[in-house]
Amino acid sequence: MILEFLTYFFVPTSSRILNGIFAVGIFLLGVCVGSFLNCVIYRLEQKKKITGRSFCPSCKHSLSWHDLVPVFSFLFLQGKCRYCRAKISPQYPAVELVTGVIFLLILNFKFQILNQFQIFNYINLLFWFYIASVLIIIFVYDLKHYIIPDKVLFPAIAITFLYQIFTKFDLIVNFLIAAVIASGFFLTIFLISKGRWMGFGDVKLAVLMGFLLGVPNVMAALFLAFFFGAIISLILLVFHKKKLKSEIPFGPFLILGTFLAMLWGQQIILWYFNIFYV
Repeated sequence: MILEFLTYFFVPTSSRILNGIFAVGIFLLGVCVGSFLNCVIYRLEQKKKITGRSFCPSCKHSLSWHDLVPVFSFLFLQGKCRYCRAKISPQYPAVELVTGVIFLLILNFKFQILNQFQIFNYINLLFWFYIASVLIIIFVYDLKHYIIPDKVLFPAIAITFLYQIFTKFDLIVNFLIAAVIASGFFLTIFLISKGRWMGFGDVKLAVLMGFLLGVPNVMAALFLAFFFGAIISLILLVFHKKKLKSEIPFGPFLILGTFLAMLWGQQIILWYFNIFYV
């Protein structure tokens, strides 16, 4: 896969330079979208409207354009507000860079845009960028507040369902089954534990995962979520960052599993069966 990624940029073809420019443009687009996602996350936290000028969370001073250049403004200002010198959370450049990288991975592993100049390819690409943005918002918000925001999740479920109807109508039963399996599994845990082991937000997130991934990729996403969740939880326990009865948000692990299954689902499934059944 690394070779495939490098080939996208470095294999000499007639469109090599154009491909490279397009890829850089997509990365920069992702970084800028990441800056917007930070704004959405903050305003969801504060229950404010998404529209309006950006401002410093500490001193409330309105920010100029040169304070809002993704990543570079953070580095130039040494992670502090220009006006009150309050520290800026490293969440901001982290989300911007991660969004740029994910946009680039989506372009590289799911599309060959420049080889087929068709409007549907670009609509497809925009949909996956939207989904990636939603997943990043949920990841950060749940990690910080142990809540999955319905204002972001419900529109994503509806849009994903409609997208699958219009693009893969012949497979819509597959996506419905995946949503029932994933959400039913978490709903069972939620009901048995009366919400102590699993929040209802995870049940709703599983619906999106099912509509997005289908069978069997949703199974790979769930397996990876529990795998990484167990590893991280064990590490936190070993280093005394959490106790056995401490609450740990599971949404971020579901998001991680979704991204991995979204980009490499088939390869992960083949790798698993080759190891355990060959």
